[in-house]
Amino acid sequence: MRKEPATFRVNGRTYEVLVEADLTLLDLLRDRLGLTGTKQGCSASGNCGACTVLLDGRPTLACLTLAWTARDCDILTVEGLATPEGLHPLQEAFLEHGAVQCGFCTPGMILTAKALLDENPSPTEEDVRAGLAGNLCRCTGYVKIIDAVMAAADTLRSTRAESEGTAMADAVQPVAERGEDAVRHGSSVGSAGTGPRGGGS
Repeated sequence: MRKEPATFRVNGRTYEVLVEADLTLLDLLRDRLGLTGTKQGCSASGNCGACTVLLDGRPTLACLTLAWTARDCDILTVEGLATPEGLHPLQEAFLEHGAVQCGFCTPGMILTAKALLDENPSPTEEDVRAGLAGNLCRCTGYVKIIDAVMAAADTLRSTRAESEGTAMADAVQPVAERGEDAVRHGSSVGSAGTGPRGGGS
């Protein structure tokens, strides 16, 4: 079968690959790019969710997606979640809460959960159950998985709040420094001529 060149962006890296028209995204990731974290669990019927990846942020079944349709998209697999600083909070939570048994469904579960938390940072347990409904697990009974996602949501919200607080503090600091100059040296916090009596510094 004829192959055509295509460009794929996977986990922040760009790949130039020759692809057949019927090549699935699952086979591209596993066989051509060596990213075997994406699993095939249901003979390409789309029933288990083990092959879930994020395509431009959306959960996508790689076994039912033609690779050609994913060209020039941002593709995220489980291998792209961790950073040099450490695991993603979802990955940490799955470990801490015992949500990983055989591990076969874990990559798809984590990526589906990431998309859910990106869209809804404060989900209820029912939201999580509904969000993960397309991902099957034959080991854990789902309770620990749901606990892990809820814990990761808490962590991500806390991290976001800390980042926003730091950004606000950085913005306020120059004003505070000018205020200290005013009480120490009599210099004006505002611009010259804008004081209460129209005086400058």
